[in-house]
Amino acid sequence: MNINQAIRAREVRVVGANSEQIGILPLSEALSLAENQHLDLVEVSPTAVPPVCRIMDYGKYKYQQSKKQQEARKKQIQIQLKEIKLRPKTDEHDLQFKIKHARRFIEEGNKAKISVVFRGREVTHMELGQQALERVVKELEDIAIIEVRPKMEGRNMFIILAPKK
Repeated sequence: MNINQAIRAREVRVVGANSEQIGILPLSEALSLAENQHLDLVEVSPTAVPPVCRIMDYGKYKYQQSKKQQEARKKQIQIQLKEIKLRPKTDEHDLQFKIKHARRFIEEGNKAKISVVFRGREVTHMELGQQALERVVKELEDIAIIEVRPKMEGRNMFIILAPKK
């Protein structure tokens, strides 16, 4: 947005401070008109022929724009990805404890990444990890949906669960 002296056109279509059409004026005349009202001449549509300029308080306009953006950011909901790590031989009680944590994460509106970490020769028994993931999914199917199916990444098998709408 060009303001006051930064405007390069010879003639501009001027819109007043109260949104009334003033008409097509030479740039110098439009600038003096804005200056008499102690306001700025702001180029609104530079691609139009002639360019459209508006008489306004530019500082106040910028302030209102920043307030609108701040308000929009405040209303945004940020979803985080929380991770829970298991082992293929995780015991029953420990598994229930981790499922309880995953349930809490999902109820808060976050996504949960359930990882099964294989160490050493455990990687030859991937079915144990698969069973652990299936167990977690079965326990959480009332509140969560599978976003990413079980996948291997190096020595880790993981699944991502998202809250149901």
